[in-house]
Amino acid sequence: MKVIFLTQYFPPEIGAPQNRISATARALQAHGADVTVLTAMPNYPEMRVHAGYRGKWTVREEVEGLRVIRAWLLVSAKRTIFWRLCNYFSFVFSALIVGLFNLRRSDVLFVESPPLFLGITAMLLARAKRAKLVFNVSDLWPESAVQLGLVTNRTLIGLSTRLEMRCYRKAALITGQTQGIVANIQRRCPDKRVFWLPNGVDFDAIAIAGEHPSSGSGRPSGMLTLAYAGILGHAQGLEVVLHAAQRLKERSDIQFLLIGEGPEKKMLEELGARLELGNVHFVGRMPRAELLELLRSVYGVVVPLRKNDLFKGAIPSKIFEALALAKPLLLGVEGEAKELFIDQGKAGFAFLPEDPDSLVDAVLRLASDRDVARAMGESGARYVRAHFDRQRINARFWDELRRIVPEH
Repeated sequence: MKVIFLTQYFPPEIGAPQNRISATARALQAHGADVTVLTAMPNYPEMRVHAGYRGKWTVREEVEGLRVIRAWLLVSAKRTIFWRLCNYFSFVFSALIVGLFNLRRSDVLFVESPPLFLGITAMLLARAKRAKLVFNVSDLWPESAVQLGLVTNRTLIGLSTRLEMRCYRKAALITGQTQGIVANIQRRCPDKRVFWLPNGVDFDAIAIAGEHPSSGSGRPSGMLTLAYAGILGHAQGLEVVLHAAQRLKERSDIQFLLIGEGPEKKMLEELGARLELGNVHFVGRMPRAELLELLRSVYGVVVPLRKNDLFKGAIPSKIFEALALAKPLLLGVEGEAKELFIDQGKAGFAFLPEDPDSLVDAVLRLASDRDVARAMGESGARYVRAHFDRQRINARFWDELRRIVPEH
C-alpha cells in the first residue's frame, strides 16, 4: 500500500501534532506501507523557517526513516488572522504544485486538519494520484476558531463551513482525534464512516527515557513541583496557574514549572513579574527525550484549558505521556477528558477551568497525601497502557485502511 501524508507540521518541529503524525506514519511503514510525507519547511512555533531550509522552494530528505518532501510557505511572526491565512494558503498552493510534480500514484492520501484549507490541496492531489482520501480531524474547524473568537467574519465562516463539508463528502474515511469530534462529524454526516484515531503513548520512548537519570527541575530537592508542558497559547488559559500560584505563595514547598513556548509566553512572564511570583518558573522548549526526563522528576502535571463548551470534547495531548510516567494529574478540562482520565482512570483531581481557587484546592489535596498522589499516578499509568497504547491504536488504523484499500 502506497500512502501519502499531507501535513503542514512535521519534525524536526517539536509539538504534539508533529509527534503524533510522525508516529502514525512510521507505524504504517512498519506494517509494510510505502510512505511519503509532503510537508512544509519547518518553522513552528517560532514562525521562522529553520536554517538550512530558508530560500528554498522544495527539499527532499529522510526524517526518522521516512521519505519527506518539503514545500515552501510564507512565514510571518505577526499573529493577525490576515497573516495566518497567508501562511495557510501559501502552503495550500506550494504543496499542490510540489505534490503534482513529485508524488507518485498512491493508494491513500492522509491529510491533517487543521488547517482546514489544506483540504483543498488534499482533494486535488488525491484525485490526481488516484488515492483514497483519509481526512483526519484533530480540531473541528471553523467551529473551534469561531467559539474562541479567532474568526468573526461571517463570509469566511460560511466559506470554511462549506469547505469542511465538502472535504467530508470527498473522503473515503474520516478520522477524529476524540470521541467528541467523531460524534460531531457522524451526526452531520451519518452516511460516512468515521473512525476514532486518538492520540496515545509511545511506551518504547517512555522506557528509553527511563534508562537515563533524570536531569531534574534545577530546583532544591524536597520541593513539590507541578509542571505544565506544551504550547503557551490562548486556548490553554494558563493565567489560572499564575493566579493559583499567587494564592499559594505561603507554601514555600510548592512550585510550578511552565515548560514550552508560544504566543502567550511574554504575557504570562509579564503577569508573573507583576504578581511577584517566586514560585513560578518558565523553562524553554526542549528535545522530547529531555522533556520526558524532566517530567519524570516532577510531583504532578497540570493540564488546563479555557472554559468553553468546545473543549468538552477535547483531550489535550500532554495528558498521555504524563500519565505514562505515572504522574498524577490536575485537570482543568470538562467533558470527555475528565470522564476518561479522572472518572474512569482515577488518575488525579479535576478543577474548574479558569478558576484559581478550584486549582488551589486541587493542589492542596494532591499535596496533602503523597501516597494518594502516587496511587493516582500508578492508576493513570495502568489506564493509558490499557486504552491508549499507540502501537495498538495504529494497528487498528492499519486494519481500517485495508478495508478501504483491498489487497491487489
